[in-house]
This record gives sequence, structure tokens and C-alpha cells, in this order.
Amino acid sequence: MSQPILEVKDLHVYYGAIHALKGLNFVVQPGEIVSLIGANGAGKTTTLRAISGIVESTGDILLQGQSLKTVKSYQRVSLGLAQSPEGRGVFPQMSVLENLEMGAYSRSDRSEIQKDIQMCFELFPRLQERIKQSAGTMSGGEQQMLAISRALMSRPKLLLLDEPSLGLAPRIVSQIFEIIKKVNSQGVTILLVEQNARMALKVSNRAYVIETGEVTLEGRGQDLLNDDNVRRSYLGV
Repeated sequence: MSQPILEVKDLHVYYGAIHALKGLNFVVQPGEIVSLIGANGAGKTTTLRAISGIVESTGDILLQGQSLKTVKSYQRVSLGLAQSPEGRGVFPQMSVLENLEMGAYSRSDRSEIQKDIQMCFELFPRLQERIKQSAGTMSGGEQQMLAISRALMSRPKLLLLDEPSLGLAPRIVSQIFEIIKKVNSQGVTILLVEQNARMALKVSNRAYVIETGEVTLEGRGQDLLNDDNVRRSYLGV
């Protein structure tokens, strides 16, 4: 088997006296979509924030075999890591185009950046229609499209998606997940945190169930979709 693109080893995170992550271990292989599912407060978003270096952690996180222990958060982008955060986090006063250009801040290949902007417009034609519009005035679905596109502008090897369907209408949710599959088919490995466990498992090669900061179950997405415990706890069946 090839070297994992991501290895998380004995990951611990504390918020003061609260032990949020309790020795998490998991891997993501190149080309996969891997989901983290679990209840609110289970530690899913904290896991992504630790991988991105936004919160302090102990244990180790390896990106393509390289430990990130001493790598600052902003430096991880140049190593191939990008995150589309929960709540979208677009720059509200900036235009769509300016937000996309901010996603490429670590790059200097101007002609290739322009090609990638066009690629984002092909994925999300609505963004081209809104190219000069301030991001803060767009709908939630449009902002989510922009957040994903901005992350793609760094040409990540591993894309972290945190709750991409949160607060969106069902029609937009379906569109977002189709785009996630398309982005993955173009060679981008994806680690997905998603409250909509059914949609997440449908598109995932593998998934991990997190409960109170620990991995309690793992398996193929389709297998977990049919697992009775998962169905009862997370799928409303």
C-alpha cells in the first residue's frame, strides 16, 4: 500500500480542563474521501483544526510522511493542506475574485492562478456571475461554493471540508456533494466533517465515527451506512 497522505497518531487536544480529543488515530490514503461523523461536540471540528494547526495538540500529525509538529499553521498550506472552515469564513468585504486570489496567496505562478480561477468558475458557474460582488452579500450556498473554491486555489493535496452542508437548502446540499465527488475525481484527497452523516457516508470511501473525542468505529462508507448502530445513532433509522 502507498504511503498515507495523512496519519494522525495519538492526537490529544485540551481546552483548559476539557479533554476534547483523547488519543485519536486514523489515516487517509491518497485519492480517498474519508469522513468523520459523530454527534455535536464529539470532536470532529477540533480534529480538523488540530490538523490545520489552528489549535494546539499533542501526539503527531504526518502529511505525506512529514511531521507537522514544528510547522506553523500558515506554512501547512504550502505543504499541500487547505481547509474550507465551518461557517464558510469568507472575507465579507472582498469580492468573489478577491477571495479566490486570497486562496492563492502562497503561490506566485500568475498564469496558473488564472487557470485555477477559471476552473473554479467551471465547478461553480454562479461564482462567475458574482465575480465582482462582495462575498458578504451572497447567499449561504454561494458563500459555501466560494469557501470551497478559495481552498482549492492553493492546489491542495489534502482538502479539509468542515460541515459544507450546514444551513443549506436540500437542493444546494445535493449540488455541493456532487462537486465534492468531482473535485475528488480530479485527484484531490478529501477529509470531510459533516453533520449530514447519510450524505457523507454515501460519498466516502471510508469513515470514522468519533464519540467524545475518541474513534469508536471505522469502516467503508457503505458498510457504515448499513450498520445498525450507526443507523440508529446518526441516520435517524
